[in-house]
This record gives sequence, structure tokens and C-alpha cells, in this order.
Amino acid sequence: MNASPHPEFEALSPSKEAWRVFRRNKAALLGLGLLTLVVLTMLVGPTLYPVDAFDLMGAPFTEPFTDRNVWLGTDYLGRDILAGMVVGGRATVTVGLSAALITVTIGILVGALAGYFGGWVDEGLMRVTELFQVLPSLLFAMVLVTLFSPSLLVVTIAIGAVSWTSTARLARAEFMRLRKLEYVSAARALGAGNVRLMLREILPNALPPLIVSATLIIGVAILFEAGLSFLGLSDPNVMSWGMMIGANRRNILECWWGVTFPGIAIFVTVLAVSLIGDGLNDAFNPRLHQR
Repeated sequence: MNASPHPEFEALSPSKEAWRVFRRNKAALLGLGLLTLVVLTMLVGPTLYPVDAFDLMGAPFTEPFTDRNVWLGTDYLGRDILAGMVVGGRATVTVGLSAALITVTIGILVGALAGYFGGWVDEGLMRVTELFQVLPSLLFAMVLVTLFSPSLLVVTIAIGAVSWTSTARLARAEFMRLRKLEYVSAARALGAGNVRLMLREILPNALPPLIVSATLIIGVAILFEAGLSFLGLSDPNVMSWGMMIGANRRNILECWWGVTFPGIAIFVTVLAVSLIGDGLNDAFNPRLHQR
């Protein structure tokens, strides 16, 4: 057979179709580029700029671009702002990604069980979800970090423990919708058990909206970590962007750069993740494909 004269109208696989829609979204590509830049800075930056973020590198309150040894100036103690920016991104982004992973795992587990089994299982799990929803998330995370040691692991678990409710509700809705479809009934008739139905039949088809939700949660987790570090509820031996803002907030008039530069880094990272999330939402939206 001859090739179609209009290859743009040929049927594409779901993944290729999603990528086609995603790459047409200029904002999403901008977000992907910004996030790639942030990640490369985290990975390569400490090698290209091997300065300890806690070392005193010059006089306190050295302004940016006035000393070639400290390009972005120093804070109130004389620590290099650029070194803190390079190293601090590792802690901030790592905690954000890890907390988002915990959030999505708990949310999918709770939502899948509630949506698939229904009945008293759904009722009980949703009451627990509502309990966590009405709790002030930041305050609850602060209590958890205060009760235990303020380490990155505790901060990560605390963020994940308070942020899973929206993912759980989304997973519940998807599992409730998909469990009624014919292909699930056919697999059940062929002898598939509950675990196989949930993991092999329903979950893969419920992933697109959950992936979008997970992407947006990364930005929320990064802001959470920055907020806890700003309040001094993080590991004091690990530099992060939030810790830099919190340490320099009392000297903002004399050292505006100590707050501005890490704040810009957090803003750019969260913006990049949000743009990617919006792009994924468009890419996985079948109505846009039909349009």
C-alpha cells in the first residue's frame, strides 16, 4: 500500500500523541528547559565552583559583582551566596522530589483501595482523608519536625504525610470510573484477582492524571521545604535555599541579595515544574487531541 498523502493525520500511539501535543506547548518547553538548567546546575555546579557553602569567604555584606572571588556577594556572616545557591538547590529539589514520591505513593494506595473496593473500605479511608484535609498542613508538618529531629529525612516524611489527600481523591475517582468498564469486567471473568486488576488493568489507565498531579505536587513540596527551612525547622548542617532566606531575613535591608537570589531560584524552579505540569495536562487530555 502507498503511504498516506497526509502523514500528519496518521494514527499515533498514545505516548507519541502526548509528546506531539506537549512539544507544541511553548510554555511547557520553557519549563522543561528551566528545570533542566536547574538540575544541571545542581549536578555540575559543585564541581565547577568547589566552594563550601558554610565557609567564610569574605567580609560580611559584600555586595554582588563587586568582588571577583564572591560573584553574588556574601551574607551577614561572610558566606558565599553563589556557593549556597549551587549547593542549596540539591537539598531543596531532592526533598521536593522525595516528598512528592511519598505523597503520590500514599495517595495512590489510599485512593486505589477506596475506589476499587468501595463500601466500608471507601467510607473508612475517605474519613481518614478528610481528617488530614482539615488539618493545617504547614502547622502539622511543623509539629512532626519538632517532635523528631529536624533532618532532611524527617522533613521529607513530614511533607509527604500532609500532602497526599488530593492525590488520594483523584486516584479514588479514577479507580471508581475504570472499575466499571468492560475490559476490567472481562479480565475479572477470565479469573484475574483483585491485585492483578488493580495493578495491571486499572492503574496504567489511571496514571495520566496522576502523573500531572504528581508534577504539580513537586512544586508544592519544594515550597513546603523552603517554608520549613525558612522557619529554622530543617537540618542546620545542610544548606538549602529556604535556609538561606531564613538566615538573611533579619538583615534584608543590608543584604537584600541574600534573600533575593535564593528566592528567585525557588520561584524559577516552581514555575518550571508548574509549566511542565500544565503541558502534561494538555498532553494527556483527549479532548485536546480530538480538537
